[in-house]
Amino acid sequence: MPISDPIRRGLRCARLIALGAGLSTPAAALEVVQPSTSAPVAIGTSRSVGEAFRSGMRHYNEGNKTGAVKALEYAAGQGHAMARWKLGRMYADGDGVPVDRLRAYEHFSKIADAYADENPESPNARFVSNAFVALGSFYLDGIRDTYVKSDPVRAREMFAYAASYFGDSDAQYNVARLCLEGVGGPKDVKQAVRWFNLAAEKGHVQSQAMLGHLLFTGAAGMRQRARGLMWLTLAKDSADPSRDEWIVSLHDEAMAVAADTDRMAASSYLQQHAKK
Repeated sequence: MPISDPIRRGLRCARLIALGAGLSTPAAALEVVQPSTSAPVAIGTSRSVGEAFRSGMRHYNEGNKTGAVKALEYAAGQGHAMARWKLGRMYADGDGVPVDRLRAYEHFSKIADAYADENPESPNARFVSNAFVALGSFYLDGIRDTYVKSDPVRAREMFAYAASYFGDSDAQYNVARLCLEGVGGPKDVKQAVRWFNLAAEKGHVQSQAMLGHLLFTGAAGMRQRARGLMWLTLAKDSADPSRDEWIVSLHDEAMAVAADTDRMAASSYLQQHAKK
């Protein structure tokens, strides 16, 4: 199996923030966050390969997806990591090509194998961590009729590595969700709260909503209703109404039962948060 050594390093990092317990969450909140599709910075390669990548992206931006794939495949075959990443996203999303989850998986796997030790401060780290998040999603469900089988343990490892080594907020949300449900490992609600908090502080909307819900209800073993309302309000204000109805529902349910003192304290916390 690929990336075993980097994963071990990631898990050692993840263990540093492990605590413990278990909980179920609203079903809508359990959707795995898919990695961002915006293109990060390319790793430098030879001039001809770089030109092929630029040509591919030019074709892509002009709507010529066939030409884009041809140029990107050439660049990827010569080791251009950004071209491989873009192809992975195209095959995963069916963007100008038929959906081919296995080809997407293979592109992301090669990135993870080659660049798992990329400096987290590097401008290239974002697409490497993105590849790990994509791999985690593939391992969680498996890819039907292929050698990639559902493996929640490995999915959790992928998310944990990207969450701890790269500080990826999507990965932090996903590993928190798995810890919360006991998928791919033991239930550990306190560790889940820690991951949610790390991502929430970065503006990750789903994490803000889940953190707020756990704090408001006391399901995390600590009831902080005002702080919970603060996070739920931040999440609602940034949520996409077309896909984040569950966030709006969690916020509205909390507001309906909150005391006036909770609302006033939450407002104060929001003002403090805005000054950060």
